[in-house]
This record gives sequence, C-alpha cells and structure tokens, in this order.
Amino acid sequence: MHISILGDGGWGTTLAILLNEKGFQVTLWGAFEDYTRYLDRYRINKRFLPGVKIAKRIKITNDLNQAVFAGGDLIILSIPSQYMRGVLRQVRRVGVPASAIFLSVSKGIEVGSLKRMSEVMRDELKRVRSAVLSGPTIAREVAYGIPSVAVAASEDKKVSRRIQDIFMTERFRVYTNNDVAGVELGGSLKNIIAIACGISDGLGFGTNTKAALLSRGLVEISRLGLAMGARARTFSGISGLGDLVTTCISPYSRNRFVGVEIGKGKSLRQIQSHMQMVAEGVPTAKSAHFLSLKHKVEMPIAQEIYSVLYKNKSPLKALNDLMARSKKEE
Repeated sequence: MHISILGDGGWGTTLAILLNEKGFQVTLWGAFEDYTRYLDRYRINKRFLPGVKIAKRIKITNDLNQAVFAGGDLIILSIPSQYMRGVLRQVRRVGVPASAIFLSVSKGIEVGSLKRMSEVMRDELKRVRSAVLSGPTIAREVAYGIPSVAVAASEDKKVSRRIQDIFMTERFRVYTNNDVAGVELGGSLKNIIAIACGISDGLGFGTNTKAALLSRGLVEISRLGLAMGARARTFSGISGLGDLVTTCISPYSRNRFVGVEIGKGKSLRQIQSHMQMVAEGVPTAKSAHFLSLKHKVEMPIAQEIYSVLYKNKSPLKALNDLMARSKKEE
C-alpha cells in the first residue's frame, strides 16, 4: 500500500513512523525544501519531534507532484488548518488520484469561511473519498509507542473501517464513527479550552479551577456542536472529552503552553515569535467567536479567550468576569 503524508510537523512525522512500522510504503512531504533536505539527511525531526529516528525506508520530499502520486491509496493531510486550503489547491493543480482516500488529521476551523477541514476538502477536491482522524494523540507519546486511541470518522462506513484497519497497532487503537462534524469540532474547539487551562496554570490557580474549565468547557463545545448538527454523545467520547483532557493537562500541549505564557504576562505576539509549531487554538478562538454569534450559542469561556487573544483583555480580568457571571442552573 502506498501512503503519502502532506505535512512534516510532529504529527505527520509520527504517523509516517507508525505506518512505516506496519510495512506500508510511506512518503513524507514538507513545504520547505531546505528542511526536507535536512530531514532526509539526518533522519531526525529536531524542530517538531526531537529524539525520534525516521527510518531510511520513509521517502522524504519537497516535490508535491511526487508525493501526491506516490500516495495513490491514501493521502494524509497533516497541514495547519489555516494553510489547508492553499495546499489542497496545489494538490488539485497537480492532479487528484481517483482511487485515493484523503484523510485529514488537522484540528482547526478555517478563519473567514468558518469551515471544518472536511468541508474545505470538499470545496477544493469535490467528490473524493474522505475521512478524518482525531483524538487524544500527543505526537511524542504515539511515536514512543505509549498506548493511545483515536477515532476515524467518515460518512462512508467502508472508508472509516479502512482507515481503522490501516492505523491499528498493538499500541494505537482506532475506533470508527460517522459523526464527522462532531469529531472535527471536538478536536478543534478543545484547543480554546486548553488555552484557558494554560492561563489558569500561568496565573497560579489550582486543580479546582482547571476542573471547572474542563467541565464547563465541554458544555460549550457540546452546545455549539449540537447547533452545527453534531451528535451529543460524540463529545463525551475519545474525540471530545478524551482529547479535551489530554490537551488541557499535557506538558507537550502547544495550546496549553500558549495559555501558560499569557498567564505569566507575555503577549501573544511574543509567544508566537518563539514558537516553531502552530497552536491551532489561537485562530480557532476567532472562528468559534463568529460561529457562536452565527448560531446564537452562549460560549462564555471561548468568548473570554477570544477577548484575551484579540482584544488585549487582561487574563485575570477574564477569569474574574467568568466567576462573576449571573447565577444559573447547571
């Protein structure tokens, strides 16, 4: 089986390693030629996945045409959400393999269009077979073989089961689901709550505060998801609650890291200027703000994070305002 992964970040590299170990022929594509040359020579992704060896059998390239047609069976899209459409337009110009399944493993909502990644795929590639893979999957842990689970979601059961078969290992368990919207929204919106939890940690608050943010954050995610056509039970599962907990507590979470630094007094610009990897929760906070207005859904935590990130609101003032909201039933 021939598989191509578009995106040489930590998660794309991890999946290349996992699939290579299963015996598949894997091609890993990166957007920057200098860095793909470095990866090909040294076989260590020092920027995004330090300390993990990339096998020689994995082909690494900057040639998109070569990557797309090397992945005639499965093309995995591990592209930051705000760049996904641009890469898919390049793929369309190169040509879309008729038999390939396109799998998004990105967790974000496009700013402007407010579309999920599967919807962006549909816009740009039309009627391709597609799926998404999401869950509590910190790349470093999966790369080191720490037991992890994920969900493959597609409107086509045959496709989601095919993805399940491809990715399942003794240490990486995959479930299937046909609630594509719920799986994508859970994976995207939890990043906003992770920023909130990071801010709480940066301000020196405790586990009580984090528990409140996690539980009430899940309510907000579910509320918006239901308004957008997702199923309620998806948000209590792996791609909802599971991913939320992992991202909010892991020391390797980029979104939690952004929140911690904001809580310590740094500006978003300062933080992003020193980050190699994209924190998807930052643009997703903007998308969620406009989605909540569009669907008339109350999301107080997400709204406060939007105000902190984009309106220069004090993090402490944001948390105080959350606590001082009018009394309500749970």
